[in-house]
Amino acid sequence: MNVHDAVRMAALLRDVMGYISVEEPEQADLIILNTCHIREKAAEKIFSELGRLRKLVAGRPVIFAVGGCVGQAEGDHIFQRAPFVSLVFGPQNYHQLPEMLIRLEQQGGRIEERGESAPSKFDALPAITTPGPIASVVVQEGCNRFCTYCVVPFTRGREWSRPVEAIVDEARGLLANGARELHLLGQNVNAYQAMDRDGVVHDLALLLRRVALLPGLERMRFVTSHPADMNDDLVEVFGQLESLCPYLHLPIQSGSDRVLARMARGHTVNEYLDWIEKLRQVSPGIALASDFIVGFPGETEADFLETLELARTVQFDHAYSFVFSARPGTEAAEMSDAVPLEVGQARLARLQALLQEVQLAKNQARIGCIESVLVEGLAKRGEGELTGRSQHGRTVNFPGDPALIGHLVQVVITEGLPNSLRGRLT
Repeated sequence: MNVHDAVRMAALLRDVMGYISVEEPEQADLIILNTCHIREKAAEKIFSELGRLRKLVAGRPVIFAVGGCVGQAEGDHIFQRAPFVSLVFGPQNYHQLPEMLIRLEQQGGRIEERGESAPSKFDALPAITTPGPIASVVVQEGCNRFCTYCVVPFTRGREWSRPVEAIVDEARGLLANGARELHLLGQNVNAYQAMDRDGVVHDLALLLRRVALLPGLERMRFVTSHPADMNDDLVEVFGQLESLCPYLHLPIQSGSDRVLARMARGHTVNEYLDWIEKLRQVSPGIALASDFIVGFPGETEADFLETLELARTVQFDHAYSFVFSARPGTEAAEMSDAVPLEVGQARLARLQALLQEVQLAKNQARIGCIESVLVEGLAKRGEGELTGRSQHGRTVNFPGDPALIGHLVQVVITEGLPNSLRGRLT
């Protein structure tokens, strides 16, 4: 979502204000940090990065702006810690960037804009005319779940869904301009619900069916889903829509029902495993990804062992895992039975060792297989190599001609690495 928002900001500044993106901060007249507030470390990095960037542009009149979820959550506190910042705004206000910059130019001082919800912001954003092979479409924002550790309802607001026709029209335009794969985005994307002009209520499954009919679409994915908002129709589309990639990111956070209840997740481990079984029945090779938080307040060694057991049972293709990070304003931040950081870190190391072992084994099992890869660009490492993703979301690097960027190619996998695959064109 943050990558999408950054792309939209750059397009807005270019099309409305005449700004040009630059590669180095020393060349910039305007520097925007688009931020995440999910974990304390991510928020703290903002201030060290601001200090670093200020030194690079010392002596030049550069406008510094902080947007995104840290801007929404911390507001005036940013001005206090970094007085040279001129503009702070939340994720529901970036469509107002031209107006805010004009006000800065005319009035000087500082500007802070932190709206709670702005469904109309997409009407103010210019269309993306050069999306590249992969493009994103926001279909839903916000969350009503209020998990006890999570700041999303406070920084992104309550759930709201974009109109069906607006999503389909934007998707059609992206495909007409060269996109081959679409990602439907939402903080809680499978909570999507909107009515079309004919009065038909669309959930995410029906929306996927509508988008799948668009000409030029080769692939689509959606992120991120909540287990408590899964339904059988959403499972069924994985077995019915050829363009829907066999990949699902379905965070569970813990393998302990006791911890899940304290997190207010709204589902049990067995309910989660039931959805996994249903998904694998309709799409046997589906790649499954998840999120884990270890060291949640009150988590015992027995609770953590249940998390390890869940990871062994499901055999995730990929997973993000973190030590619990108390976020201001959340219920979990006030819980008195905190797990010592060193205990949480030790548990995280054990969990990550298991997750990485499974991921490496799954990658090595792809050796000899032919993967359909959408070529995204040049590989960061390996001269003359291209990079893209398989249908299952795995990064695949292989030697090839840059003219293949944007095309689907067939690659024989020759090596399974911890975080990627290597291969050669068939």
